[in-house]
Amino acid sequence: MAGRFSRAGLLCATALMGVAGGPALAQEAATGVAPAATEPGDTAAASVDGNEIVVTGSRRRTTLQDAPINISAVSAETIASQRLDDIRSLASFTPGVTVADTGPGSTGAIILRGISSGDTSVGGADSGNAVGVYLGEVPLYLDFKLIDINRVEVLQGPQGTLYGLGTLAGAVRYLPNRPETDRFSLDVHGRGYAQSYSDDFGAVGDIALNVPIVRDHVAFRTATGYYANAGFIDYNYLLQQPGVSDPQPGRATETSTGSLDTGNYGANFKRKEDVNYEHTFTTRNQLLLEYNPDLKAYLTYAHQNTRTGGRQANGAGVLGTGRYEGPWRYLEPVERDADLFAAEFDIKIGGVAQLVSTTAYTKQHITSVDDNTDLLLDLDYGYEAFPQFSSYADNEQHYKQFNQEVRLVSTHGGPFNWVIGGFYNRLKFDSNRQEYTPGFAEYFDIPRPDNLEYISQVNSKTVEKAAYGEGTLHLTEAWQVTGGLRYFKYDAEVSGGSDLPLLSGGLARMPYPSFTIDPSRIRTGDTSKDGLVWKANTSYKFGEGLLAYFTYSTGYRVGGVNRVVPCLQPLPAGQNLCALPNELVYGPDRTRNKEIGLRASLFDRRLQLTVDGYEINWSGVQVPSQTVNGAIGITVNGADAVSRGFDVQATLRPLPELTVIGTYSYVDAHLTQDVTGLVVSQGVRYDAFEGDRLPGSAKNSGSAQVIYSHPLDQDRRIEAIWATVYRGDIYSRVGLRGNGEAIPGYVTHSASLNYVSKQFEVGLFADNLTNKYAVTAISNDISSFNQVRTDVVERYYARGVLTPRRVGIDFRFHY
Repeated sequence: MAGRFSRAGLLCATALMGVAGGPALAQEAATGVAPAATEPGDTAAASVDGNEIVVTGSRRRTTLQDAPINISAVSAETIASQRLDDIRSLASFTPGVTVADTGPGSTGAIILRGISSGDTSVGGADSGNAVGVYLGEVPLYLDFKLIDINRVEVLQGPQGTLYGLGTLAGAVRYLPNRPETDRFSLDVHGRGYAQSYSDDFGAVGDIALNVPIVRDHVAFRTATGYYANAGFIDYNYLLQQPGVSDPQPGRATETSTGSLDTGNYGANFKRKEDVNYEHTFTTRNQLLLEYNPDLKAYLTYAHQNTRTGGRQANGAGVLGTGRYEGPWRYLEPVERDADLFAAEFDIKIGGVAQLVSTTAYTKQHITSVDDNTDLLLDLDYGYEAFPQFSSYADNEQHYKQFNQEVRLVSTHGGPFNWVIGGFYNRLKFDSNRQEYTPGFAEYFDIPRPDNLEYISQVNSKTVEKAAYGEGTLHLTEAWQVTGGLRYFKYDAEVSGGSDLPLLSGGLARMPYPSFTIDPSRIRTGDTSKDGLVWKANTSYKFGEGLLAYFTYSTGYRVGGVNRVVPCLQPLPAGQNLCALPNELVYGPDRTRNKEIGLRASLFDRRLQLTVDGYEINWSGVQVPSQTVNGAIGITVNGADAVSRGFDVQATLRPLPELTVIGTYSYVDAHLTQDVTGLVVSQGVRYDAFEGDRLPGSAKNSGSAQVIYSHPLDQDRRIEAIWATVYRGDIYSRVGLRGNGEAIPGYVTHSASLNYVSKQFEVGLFADNLTNKYAVTAISNDISSFNQVRTDVVERYYARGVLTPRRVGIDFRFHY
């Protein structure tokens, strides 16, 4: 089977992550230089001494002037004032981070410091292993909403020593507020808005409640919310009756694609508006059990369900569709259901060390439907011989992850601090895909009345174990050195198979109504690997307002087995959807980071500045590819690359009432070697070359915020905020090879005017104030735009689009 689309590619994605800064922005970081160990329940105020954020990324509490590496942090105040609901909005204000606005159908494809090799996609991603993502102490990849969050931290650069799992480019930590045994609190938040190109209003509501049950011993905290965000994409050409309705009345030619015959519109099509809506219910519940300050436990349960009706994308004008219209034949709903169970124990062992144990189980269930017509047309097997041909696919995915981490953190003080720990993680992934062609079997008299054209089932398991240690020696009060080491070992295995039940062989193996893949079509594979990563760091404090640091750190991403059935040998005649021996497994890739930074706090802390330069060498890069047989998506180790750049972040307070915040990032990420056949388009493999730019991230990006706060009496104030975000152009594919495109950059503006008192806040806001239209991502490539297959215009090419203008009111109440 040949073709330019990857079936299994629908199941595979890699991603990275980042967060934003705000009015209380400071660049904190952490490799064990502060005297106080981290507590799982640490809810220290985000602001210390007026304008320094406390962070715990080193597994210790530290502040600005004690931070020897680069970490961006955003406070709860910034999350609230900038209406930051998830990673997409957070990333806009963090240098070196790119997150495409691809809608609520996925967590989002998140890229940090240019470490990405895969094509852009309007579908985003629901899993990622190039960045360590944590909710509290629990590693996961779920976009839980930012309700009742104390702060968010992102550790820039590889973090292989302390965090290990997937920290190829960095680590992100969401730190929730913890239960408190000494006070009752209630926070209520609501938002309503009108959105351009939407028929419905959008609304958000959430509540955070802290209840002390037994003073000094037991407390409960819950944060629950519902998001009814309005959609703005219309599907204009949904089939009235698949298999009977004509998907293209008025046939096309190779030279004239034209538009659909609208005179027969009602007989063949219907319209659905605002399909990319978001309906999300989220809740996080924590129980604190504290015997005394030296012995406590946190039990957590979190749940989130997200539903949407279609892509946040357009068809680039195919068949006359507009900027906020999709030409697809079927609705494409997605439902994502996630659960987290965690138990965290914090035990202080005399004055020597702190023992922290975290046990967690997370699961995610995703169901989706996609218009599969163009995939099958593009395979060029003559499906269009059936005039009413169309196809849709049902997808189901399960992620189940169990992890355990135990670590000891020194608390004895003195010139030497240390951290040692062990880590275990088990990830199980199961997927099912079923493709249907309504009416096709009846037309060709095939005894499969359900029209099941393709079926695949894949089960995989990856287990990682690690032991790590890190130590910091304070040579003087101003000078420290840190070293760390981590040993890891992983084992991965896969079992899976596929079949084509409408073909004679597949029909014999799977006669209707069977959905069981014949054992002869199921194969297994496995791989394993171990290794070491390490880190060295030093910093020198030249005075109270000036700190310089240097870091050499390494990161890794585990290898694995491709979720594709191995080929039978010798290959049987006819269609084969399988992986050859050299396509079955892929190895780990690694990063080596050299980084130097300077952090300054000047003019009585009116100016806070961080400048950070880095070079990340990326070897054995895991890149998406396709099998020779069946063009099925796989991962291979295909290249070496480098990312060089620098970040600048500054907070200036020229007046007590005025704060100006700016960020700028330059990222030059490119291949460092020629790679044969790296990019695949329309079944053709294209070479890539040294110097070719990596896809998915902006070379230049920046943001600016101006916050003016006018004080009133009785601790009240009027606050006005203006924010501007610039994202430079992005490549859709490596070096624009294989019909890749440069996605243009854009600038957006937002503004708000708020009244703030101790207990109540209310404000007017406008996001994307100028109603900027921008492309955020591309699926497939421009060669498939207006492609004519016999007399059918394909609708394969898609462009993700930015959320248009929102204008509304936001309020908060605190008790």
